[in-house]
Amino acid sequence: MFKLLTKSALVFIGGAIIAAGFNLFLIPHELLSGGISGVSMLIGYFTSLDFNFMYFALNIPLLIAGWFMLGRRFITFSILNVIATTWMLNLVPVTAVVVDPLLSSVFGGVLIGVGTGLAYRAGGSSGGLDIVASIITRYRDFPIGTIMACMNGIIIMLAGYLNDDWNIALISVLSIYITGKIIDLIHIGHVKVTLFIVTNETETMLKKLLPRQRGVTKIKTQGAFTEHEKDMLMTVTTKYELDEIKQIIKDTDPKAFVNIVETVGIMGSFRKN
Repeated sequence: MFKLLTKSALVFIGGAIIAAGFNLFLIPHELLSGGISGVSMLIGYFTSLDFNFMYFALNIPLLIAGWFMLGRRFITFSILNVIATTWMLNLVPVTAVVVDPLLSSVFGGVLIGVGTGLAYRAGGSSGGLDIVASIITRYRDFPIGTIMACMNGIIIMLAGYLNDDWNIALISVLSIYITGKIIDLIHIGHVKVTLFIVTNETETMLKKLLPRQRGVTKIKTQGAFTEHEKDMLMTVTTKYELDEIKQIIKDTDPKAFVNIVETVGIMGSFRKN
């Protein structure tokens, strides 16, 4: 229960940070975000419709689609983030913190990236095209922030073409790019690491590692100096799960020798989630 509350709080805080990025940096200069929020901003800038309402309304069909394709837990956290963002949009005043649109683009992108990254780190998303990007990563092992930046960049470029205002469009693309990079820094589920564990507690270690549904390979080894035989366990996991595995190793065999290397690529079966 405590873990669930902590993740819910993280998702809510992420929504508040996203709302601050919108109302304090992007909207005062009529800059655009990407995806659903960008579409909502365009509607808000050029019609009498309210941005906050459009942001919430346009997210509903994607959340419904995600409910069936991505799982209820993920979408539940995503719904919480969308609600938190919409609520905070109504509380945070639309005020320009800085005068320069370029600086607003940069810092707005950072805030939106941090808020979205926190939502992902907790197991949800910020809705919109984040859900589309999440569906893509279920089938292709790409950094999710990069996918979002590509899709959102296309939308912003189209917006610049249709509205004949390339200055705003190009500055907005910078914001979206920064958002994607910040998300990749926080949401590290796509980064893979390989652990080589030399231990005397092989069976006990396996009993704790195998239930995590990550494959483990057992290799017989021999010390070159002592000529003592030992087992070496090799497993590939995500960087997000690394702390959990390190704690398992520490609790099971504090004297185990562990070599951790970042994995460049994987061929074959690997559970992404």
